[in-house]
Amino acid sequence: MATDYYGVLGVAKDASDQEIKRAYRKLARELHPDVNPSEDAQQRFGEVTTAYEVLSDPEKRRMVDLGGDPMDGGAGSARGGGGGDPFAGFGGLGDIMDAFFGGGGGGGGGRGRGPRSRVQPGSDALIRIGLTLEECATGIDKEITVDTAILCDLCRGAGSSDGATTKTCDTCEGQGEIQSVQRSFLGQVVTARPCPVCQGFGEVITHPCKQCSGDGRVRVRREVTAKIPPGVGDGMRIRLSGQGEVGPGGGPAGDLYVEVDEEPHETFVRQGNDLHCHFRVPMTTAALGASLTMETLVDGEHGLEIEPGTQPETDLVLSGKGMPRLRSSGRTDGRGDLHVHVDVVVPTKLDDEQQELLRDLARKRGEEDPELASNGKQGGLFAKLRARSGR
Repeated sequence: MATDYYGVLGVAKDASDQEIKRAYRKLARELHPDVNPSEDAQQRFGEVTTAYEVLSDPEKRRMVDLGGDPMDGGAGSARGGGGGDPFAGFGGLGDIMDAFFGGGGGGGGGRGRGPRSRVQPGSDALIRIGLTLEECATGIDKEITVDTAILCDLCRGAGSSDGATTKTCDTCEGQGEIQSVQRSFLGQVVTARPCPVCQGFGEVITHPCKQCSGDGRVRVRREVTAKIPPGVGDGMRIRLSGQGEVGPGGGPAGDLYVEVDEEPHETFVRQGNDLHCHFRVPMTTAALGASLTMETLVDGEHGLEIEPGTQPETDLVLSGKGMPRLRSSGRTDGRGDLHVHVDVVVPTKLDDEQQELLRDLARKRGEEDPELASNGKQGGLFAKLRARSGR
């Protein structure tokens, strides 16, 4: 059966080039060996990369849409059968024309596509870093260690040892592909596959570089500085252009994406651009009021006014003391608020003198025999129940 390349990338058959590219980038970031070292992920990463290479090539995509598989010589699901798609096995529109008209000039030799370049663009890379809430609020230049492919400094991406050259592949004669002709009821069927000797490049490196083995790049561990702007949050990604994988043959490097993993704070809880915290005050302070100070996240000490008669869970809002608002351009635009939730602390142990003082206060306030009230209305709950029963 031909491979379902659309299914591998999770896109529809009528997906645009941009949709295919976005799907590939998303999967590549999740499955890249630097991010997910499991064997299953590495195998899946190879499948996703192959699917993108096929569907991003217009000629190969046409071959897939006609029922063929460009990575298997163009053979499709109806290979050798009598009741399948009559066009399965053709390498695209050009090969179909070759089949009807006997090929171009050489007894069905087909149309060559030429060798592919050794220089290929590099892949993007993804790394996650942990940041404290303070670092998210103020921004930071974070030094991170990444394992990526860089340009081989010995051959400078050429893949050959110093002074060595390449030669034309004898197997494919520099075409980069091997073509075969088969007869069918429609005529001659031309199929093509990458040359197994030169891997489709059309030339062979006679003396590969001893450091990179001809790939033009080597894997190293290096330090990268990520400039984290103020206001970032959990799950956000910062793009470092050109800091990803160098491509085969010394091709241009991809991008490095740094994903923020925001660590919980012992005092403050973040909700968007606002911060929330709880401030404990004695019941006497809540009743009488006071001017207090509290430690904010990044602004140091700040005055806090407790008004007389402050109730439990009162929300005191300190405007502009929250997190910076991060705009799409990476700049900040003002700050959120800090919400201080007041927790009134009721004492659990009182000595005799303190109990007498509170009893005296209760007598003076007429609170010696409190009545259970509902919704702040007059009359106790039991009184209402009695009234409903007619007693």
